[in-house]
Amino acid sequence: MTELFGKTKDGQEVTAYLLKNKNGMEAKVLDYGATLVSLMVPDREGISRDVVLGYDTVSGYEEGTCYFGATVGRVANRIGKAQFQLNGTIYQLAKNDNGNSLHGGRDYMNQRMWRTENVSDQEITFLLHSPDGDQGYPGAVDIRVTYTLTDGDELKIHYHAVPEADTLLNLTNHSYFNLNGHGSGPATGQKAMILAQAFTQADAESIPTGEIVPVEGTPMDFRTAKTIGQEIDADYEPLILGKGYDHNWVLDGSGFRKVAQLASEESGICMEVSTDLPGIQFYTGNFIEKENGKSGTIYGKRQGVCFETQYFPDAVNKENFESPITKAGEVYDTTTVYRFIKSS
Repeated sequence: MTELFGKTKDGQEVTAYLLKNKNGMEAKVLDYGATLVSLMVPDREGISRDVVLGYDTVSGYEEGTCYFGATVGRVANRIGKAQFQLNGTIYQLAKNDNGNSLHGGRDYMNQRMWRTENVSDQEITFLLHSPDGDQGYPGAVDIRVTYTLTDGDELKIHYHAVPEADTLLNLTNHSYFNLNGHGSGPATGQKAMILAQAFTQADAESIPTGEIVPVEGTPMDFRTAKTIGQEIDADYEPLILGKGYDHNWVLDGSGFRKVAQLASEESGICMEVSTDLPGIQFYTGNFIEKENGKSGTIYGKRQGVCFETQYFPDAVNKENFESPITKAGEVYDTTTVYRFIKSS
């Protein structure tokens, strides 16, 4: 099912695609930015709740700075000093975050039109051609993002690309989740779990220092589920610098596995996060302020939380981090799944 969502400032029509499964889940995605606009999930009473933050209009996505529902690339998160060296060449990127590069600089992929491929009732693929030099990165590449809504109540996001030259690729989805509903206020009363023994220490500009710090004995320990707000304002330097949680966790294990969970006692909805990537940025919406969201909602601080699966921030500049480099002709292929179940 499709509908006209509106037009961009330059007059391009934006289409919304509605995916549905047999259990009443619905996902709405746009060809503008390959963006997740809404995700309707039945709660324990069978009443559908929209569990992601977003906008009702194209202009909201054009002007918004929170990356609601965004497909982020070529490189998600931060690159220190907005530069890196590859094959002996230094590449300079746009400085859009305290002299660093964040989420691809200023020419954001989530604020471009993507081409639609292979649409069905439960799956859609979006294609974006990124030319050589795009955002400052070498090598032309066709990037495909596929959203699948399974009958197992999973929203599966699959990324696929094959660059023509050695380059960096680190794509993610920047949805903000609130399992009580997008307009229900702060999500800090919900319980989170992150299966990670450590996180990457970062400086005041959120650039990793290279140090990997054990979570044990710190407010960063989510190995056992706890309320997000329990220690979010603790007198702990990483939380003070980030104004809450906005850090990369070093995920346990390898291959495709469950890495995190979010649960709401109020709605009875539980979300499990699985991925094949080494890291996850858990961000608690610390900088959302009076954002005009869906259905007249004014979003505020910590009203949604992000689970951005990824290679570690600034990984290209840290020898001890797993590399985000994809060689010419190699396949970049990664999947993240958000699975919804009824919590006990």
